[in-house]
Amino acid sequence: MENALTEIHAFVRVIPPFEHLSEDQLEQLLKAINICYVRAQQELPPEGEQGAKLYIVRKGALSYFQLPERVDHDHTDQEQQLLGKYGEGDLCTVFCYPEESKTIRVVCEEDCLLYSIDFALLKDIIVDLPQVKAFFQQSPAQRLSQVLDQANQNAILNSSLLNTNVSDFYHTPVATIESNATIQQAAITMTEQNFSCLVVVDAGKTAGIITDKDIRRRCVAQGLSIVAPVSEIMTRDITTLSSSQSAFDALMLMTSLNIHHLPVTHQGKLAGMVTITDLMRQEEQNAVNLTSLIHKADSIIELKKLSALLPKLQVKMAKLGASASQLGKTVSAITTAITIRLIALAEQKYGAAPVPYVWVAAGSQARQEQFAHSDQDNGLIISDQIQPEHEPWFANLATYVCDGLAQCGFVYCPGDIMATTKRWRQPQKRWRQYFNTWINTPDPKALLHCSIFFDLTAIYGDTRLLEDIRAKVLSQTKQSSLFIAHLSKNALQLKPPLGFFRDFVLIQDGKNKASLDLKHNGIAPIVDLARIYALSEGISAVNTRERLQKVAGTRAVTKASAKNLLDAFEFLSMLKMKHQAEQISQQQAPDNYLSPKSLSKLEREHLKDAFKVIKTLQESRQSVY
Repeated sequence: MENALTEIHAFVRVIPPFEHLSEDQLEQLLKAINICYVRAQQELPPEGEQGAKLYIVRKGALSYFQLPERVDHDHTDQEQQLLGKYGEGDLCTVFCYPEESKTIRVVCEEDCLLYSIDFALLKDIIVDLPQVKAFFQQSPAQRLSQVLDQANQNAILNSSLLNTNVSDFYHTPVATIESNATIQQAAITMTEQNFSCLVVVDAGKTAGIITDKDIRRRCVAQGLSIVAPVSEIMTRDITTLSSSQSAFDALMLMTSLNIHHLPVTHQGKLAGMVTITDLMRQEEQNAVNLTSLIHKADSIIELKKLSALLPKLQVKMAKLGASASQLGKTVSAITTAITIRLIALAEQKYGAAPVPYVWVAAGSQARQEQFAHSDQDNGLIISDQIQPEHEPWFANLATYVCDGLAQCGFVYCPGDIMATTKRWRQPQKRWRQYFNTWINTPDPKALLHCSIFFDLTAIYGDTRLLEDIRAKVLSQTKQSSLFIAHLSKNALQLKPPLGFFRDFVLIQDGKNKASLDLKHNGIAPIVDLARIYALSEGISAVNTRERLQKVAGTRAVTKASAKNLLDAFEFLSMLKMKHQAEQISQQQAPDNYLSPKSLSKLEREHLKDAFKVIKTLQESRQSVY
């Protein structure tokens, strides 16, 4: 008997989801098992088995059928629909749910040895195992639905690189250069033709490849003469890919070898060149596909399902090497598409708007720097033609859209900066008053609003309602040194976490102990500085990168300082992107708290450099005011 129990233990132990059970729980499960022998062509449940039961197939095979809606004692197999079969090691959960089992017929195809477990006992054993409980709490129909939903998600998100031939990507004809040509000639050719690499040929045969990186590393950095032949710095043993292979094969090959250019051959002859950039562009089409489906969605339920794919898209883009800027623009564009679709659905429900309006977004969405599922920051600017009887329509619109965004994973703003708050659902003239007050009476509360509403972007509607306000605001901020001074003082309260000896100052306690807050102590100070620079120069851009590029070389900030700040912003955003992608991959909620221990020594040094740049620019700003 001991040997029999050992055999059952070994068998059940490896069957999902029982691999999650502890030894004590597994022992309880074994004690609850009854052994059943059922002859071929007999139906389940076996004679004498009553109540909700789970069956495990130890030996043999079962077939299960969907019975016709009208059942009589003379039904035949031809009238039934075969749903599937159970084999050795499969769990038959049909009889865990008595109501569902009424429409299912389970037949032994051959003599079967089954283990049966009382479902009530099983639920007691797994009560503290949510991942196991979830498996059995779902009916077979629900699990099937989940599988189909997952398949649909994969179809939407799955890179078309998998099923696209590399011949659809490569550039042809390939740019070539003779092996005896000089390095300077190669550089000139690459510049003139706007190529980042050339295939080197010798007597008509492929001899190697030269890239712009080779020129930097093997020529300039080594002090090699530019009149030396390209054969001295080319890569000789080049890797190629057949044109019959997929674009995904190309991506995997380039990733594994850490190369960015891959020659493609057809029947052994050089046919074209594919680059990592080509593949990245194709990967971005996943976002285009997702946006297209959002525009076609006819319910919040559909939008919710599509929005749930955003974290997965973030992970895919991060793994493929997208920049934080590319990710921010992609996610922000998808959030905007969801918002626009919600507005369209609201207008279908409540009718056309009584007067013109514009839905505006603030924060990271407005700056096109949003990562998956941040909180909401939005408002409504309504035409001054609005009448009291029109207010309910706009209140309904705001509620429908904000509630819809919340259902799609964009949580309500903790500070109520949303169109559902009447203060942020006002006519244009009231918004003008807001901005006038904030600029002319910059008290602490006003300055807090400045950090939000001076980054507004029009999402849907009459954009002139926002642009008219923006033009007047920028003419004021450009002239108001007092306002800029107050804004600067307020912004400088967020300091980079560097100590006296240039080491990191970490969070001391709580769940984020021994970590850095990348958002509030790294990225936000740069966003604030860029905003101050732009407002002081009357620049309308709201994207941080664009702001820094446009203010570079103005009275606000030198070109060198703007570039340094932009580099720091890109590096910190990249760290945040990778950190969150890793968390999402591990099914954790993404946050902004990064442990320096998770970084390499070189990355830690780069992080210190980024913080030093911020600190320097903050001190420079402080000295002015």
